[in-house]
Amino acid sequence: MHSTIKLGLAALALSVAVPAAAQAVPDMKTYTSSAEVAAMIAKAPSLLKPGAALVSQPIVVLAPYHANLEYRTGKGPSAVHETDAELFYVIQGSGALTMGGQLVNSHRANPNNMEGVSIEGGQTYKLTKGDMLIVPQGTPHQVVSVDGALVLMTLHLPRS
Repeated sequence: MHSTIKLGLAALALSVAVPAAAQAVPDMKTYTSSAEVAAMIAKAPSLLKPGAALVSQPIVVLAPYHANLEYRTGKGPSAVHETDAELFYVIQGSGALTMGGQLVNSHRANPNNMEGVSIEGGQTYKLTKGDMLIVPQGTPHQVVSVDGALVLMTLHLPRS
């Protein structure tokens, strides 16, 4: 009887673990259809946590590259990626991004990134559907305004 309970618990653990693992970001996903991207955009507002201005979802993945769908509803923190350049492509919506200058009230977000509350100086670019912008490695940048919702494809490009 005791071994039957252990087998039952093991089966239950596996049935719970498999769905959770299925939700993990894959190591490789080389294709996403336009219909899937549209579904990701439609789902994004429901994924936003209260008070958050951004939700990110993987579009395609081939380590070390990850193209993400970013759904933004407002200003984000300023950032510097010390080991990556970052490519932005505007899928829909509009807003503005400041690039260059200096981070204000910066702190280390993780081993390769600095964050701040804003940027002093820099150049602001108005972004609309179809625009592309690349932020060089080590360059401060920040989405400073969003008109409704701004949907971006972002791709970090390791440079070191």
